[in-house]
Amino acid sequence: MLQQKRIILLALVTGLILMIAKFGAYLITSSNFVLTDAVESIVNVFASSFAFYSIYLASLPRDENHPYGHGKVEFFSAFIEGALISIAGIGILIKSTYNIFYHYQVHDLLTGAYIIGATGIVNGALGFYMIKKGKHFRSLTIEADGRHLITDMVTSIGLVAGLLLIYFTKIDILDSILSILVAFYILYTGYKLIRKSVSGLMDEADFEVVKEVLAILNDKRRDEWIDFHNFRAQKYGNELHIDCHLTLPSYFDLNKVHEEVSLVDRLINKEASVKTEFFIHTDPCVPQCCYYCNMPNCPIRSEAKTTDITWTMENITRNKKHFE
Repeated sequence: MLQQKRIILLALVTGLILMIAKFGAYLITSSNFVLTDAVESIVNVFASSFAFYSIYLASLPRDENHPYGHGKVEFFSAFIEGALISIAGIGILIKSTYNIFYHYQVHDLLTGAYIIGATGIVNGALGFYMIKKGKHFRSLTIEADGRHLITDMVTSIGLVAGLLLIYFTKIDILDSILSILVAFYILYTGYKLIRKSVSGLMDEADFEVVKEVLAILNDKRRDEWIDFHNFRAQKYGNELHIDCHLTLPSYFDLNKVHEEVSLVDRLINKEASVKTEFFIHTDPCVPQCCYYCNMPNCPIRSEAKTTDITWTMENITRNKKHFE
């Protein structure tokens, strides 16, 4: 968690420096296009500040009020960042549309292009780095902040292209037209962040993670694990919580049951890319399980095994054994 805090702090300090540079570019050029990027940089700084706080909050231990920890705040952080990006996009859209009808004079565009280009390069490099680290740490906050910076880089590319186009064509209205195009891209990015955060807050299944867990269970399955069912997964920050039912041979004693449950826990936490907490309810097998049970020398088998059942999203999430 300390490394995650350092990444967000780096983004915050960088954002402050680049914000000052962008407002300097606006004072030099008086370009509405540059001003919109400078205003968006305020959103970057605010979002990084909130992200830093959410990383701190997510690192706090569980307590009586938060038995599953504080990881959900990362989804809220991503929602705030997506909302701020969307607000910036709407502001750019309104102001640029207004300035199509009410023209203004711009100047020193080459100097502004150099400054904005440099900020875009820095934001792009930092954004790709944060997305990579966000996926590594399974941190939606870091990944969202990184995608925000990538959005800012794309905005800067559009800015530089627009400023150069205006400089060579002398058509000032292009400043507003290009701003509108960039505003729609910003709004789309904000929508994607909001959509992802809402899905997390509503406990929507992370199919990528669940499929990874299922692949491990299928590959490393033991004869004792007759079936998994009623499988449910929830993300809390960078942790995954899974509760499920595991069918075991009915003649196992409590010590053996505990051993098998612990093996499932250790297997997933060793092989999967995300830290996982398991809550496993064990069911005893019944005669109807025999046709897909792999247990050798079973003392209670009532019929021979006739088929293999691969655990899939469809059969593992149902609240019933595989024969039902």
